[in-house]
Amino acid sequence: MRANYLFTSESVAEGHPDKVCDRISDEIVDLVYREAAKTGVNPWGVRIACETLATTNRVVIAGEVRLPPSLMKKDKDGNDVINPSKFKAAARRAIKDIGYEQDGFHWKKAKIDVLLHSQSADIAQGVDSAADQQGDEGAGDQGIMFGYACRETPDLMPAPIYYSHKILQLLAVARKKGDGEVAKLGPDAKSQVTVRYVDGKPSEVTSIVLSTQHLDDSWDSNKVRAVVEPYIREALGELKIADDCKWYINPTGKFVIGGPDGDAGLTGRKIIVDTYGGAAPHGGGAFSGKDTTKVDRSAAYAARYLAKNVVAAGLADRCTIQLSYAIGVAQPLSIYVDLHGTGKGVSEDQVEAAIRENMDLSPSGIRRHLDLNKPIYAKTSAYGHFGRKAGRDGSFSWERTDLVKALKEAVKTKVAA
Repeated sequence: MRANYLFTSESVAEGHPDKVCDRISDEIVDLVYREAAKTGVNPWGVRIACETLATTNRVVIAGEVRLPPSLMKKDKDGNDVINPSKFKAAARRAIKDIGYEQDGFHWKKAKIDVLLHSQSADIAQGVDSAADQQGDEGAGDQGIMFGYACRETPDLMPAPIYYSHKILQLLAVARKKGDGEVAKLGPDAKSQVTVRYVDGKPSEVTSIVLSTQHLDDSWDSNKVRAVVEPYIREALGELKIADDCKWYINPTGKFVIGGPDGDAGLTGRKIIVDTYGGAAPHGGGAFSGKDTTKVDRSAAYAARYLAKNVVAAGLADRCTIQLSYAIGVAQPLSIYVDLHGTGKGVSEDQVEAAIRENMDLSPSGIRRHLDLNKPIYAKTSAYGHFGRKAGRDGSFSWERTDLVKALKEAVKTKVAA
């Protein structure tokens, strides 16, 4: 590992076009889980892969689903078809909550098309009954997923992405409260933070980039900086801002037209923002819009959960975990652990064995262990899926550190052997 270097990560706000689409897709996931619970449908049977596209006053929702009857209706021939009304309402609520009431993108005026259809029977048979006959559901697709944790921040996240998220979160809260000039900021924004590492630890911020939409046409870059700088400094907290730090606030000047009116958005285009800001590998699959039979989502959550517990247990200062799956096969094909030379008297092999002993990493096992069959996903759609506080509603359960004791005991046994 290099000891002294610069590293940069970016984040985007909930009003960024791609994040608007992630939010709508995850609102649809929550809607389906909520309706299943309300109507007594087994949530284990929920299937949804929902993609959203947004542009000027237009939203298109497409994908594959298996829905509870409350979200269906009869067509003129008496066949069961998807009822679009609740899906449209969920999308409008999301757009309104984000804050879009502009001529080019308005929660009430935007045209919304719902093009969802039934899940492929070929995919369903592989997921519903595992090909290896373990009596558990198979993975919804093949793929590789990564989890990561390190000691750079209280939430065991890399510092650059942690602070990039925090800047935008504080600005969003202030904007929605409507106090003073910060209320004139728009929903669309991007941040970027460069951190200098000394002896492998975050030392200071050397550059800050923030581009934020503003609703007052008369504002220039200097005015925007005057409004946002206090929030940036608050977000960075005790992390030093270098004396020669470079500030780039709305570097192109005016930013009035934003959101899907300024740039089309798609679900799943901000996967590095969603994870570790480039400080750790990403498997390539997006999270938003998917139920948790899709290991792109559930196994990435499990890998983060395990990596965080390894670090929280004091077994290492850094941990990367890779899981791999095949469609229709329940158990992972491989589990890989890298402690990056920071292991505390334990080897990667010992940690891998401890993980296998303490968590069932089939899709069903992950869903049970982390209690994922719930409407908890809309809040994951912006400011990262990781490094968040576990909620009383079951959200961000993969951020808990309740496996620490079990991992310590399992590793202790293997070291002694």
